[in-house]
Amino acid sequence: MPDPAVHGSAAAFVTGLTLSASLIVAIGAQNTFVLRQGLRGEHIAGVVAVCVLLDIALMAIGVGGLAASLGRHPWALDALAIAGALLLAAYGAAALRRALQPQALPAATAGSAATVRPLERVLMQALAISLLNPHVYLDTVVLVGAVGARQPPGMQGAFLIGAGLASAAWFSALGYGARALAPLFARPAAWRVLDIVIAATMWSLAAGLASGVFNGPAA
Repeated sequence: MPDPAVHGSAAAFVTGLTLSASLIVAIGAQNTFVLRQGLRGEHIAGVVAVCVLLDIALMAIGVGGLAASLGRHPWALDALAIAGALLLAAYGAAALRRALQPQALPAATAGSAATVRPLERVLMQALAISLLNPHVYLDTVVLVGAVGARQPPGMQGAFLIGAGLASAAWFSALGYGARALAPLFARPAAWRVLDIVIAATMWSLAAGLASGVFNGPAA
């Protein structure tokens, strides 16, 4: 007969894997940042590691009970939403400025010594765009945390492994797979289109976050 513990762990693993994957694939500020770094060929490993480790840490915190605590203090989510909206609006403006400037970098030379940015600056930007984006907390801490906390006793670890694996697979594919698009982004026009899409995405997210705070949930 199958071992019930093994079956339960496998079920928890699959639940974590599928839930995390379904949430993380949605286009957002974090994904667009990783995509751009992949296209630039700039500090991809560090950016991917930051995003994956943050995801795993936040999901572990959520499973540990922070989801319930945030649910009792909605003002904390409102504060995160306002901070995230301001940050996303600022990054959207920066993306639009890049799109309007003719000296957009070709992908083939984006990682040269003359243009590469310091690792510390890129990692701090990855941390900021992740930690100040309330959607990251809502997805990892609240939703993934709530589902993980309801797993049978002793199965939370398998759930977190599955959820973390989905995060690692997605960000690795996004960062390193972007280089396959390098021939397309050898043209400055393609960079302009990408930056316009990034700006629109970030402003849309910022507007949605601000609207949720000041207008409240829809009736």
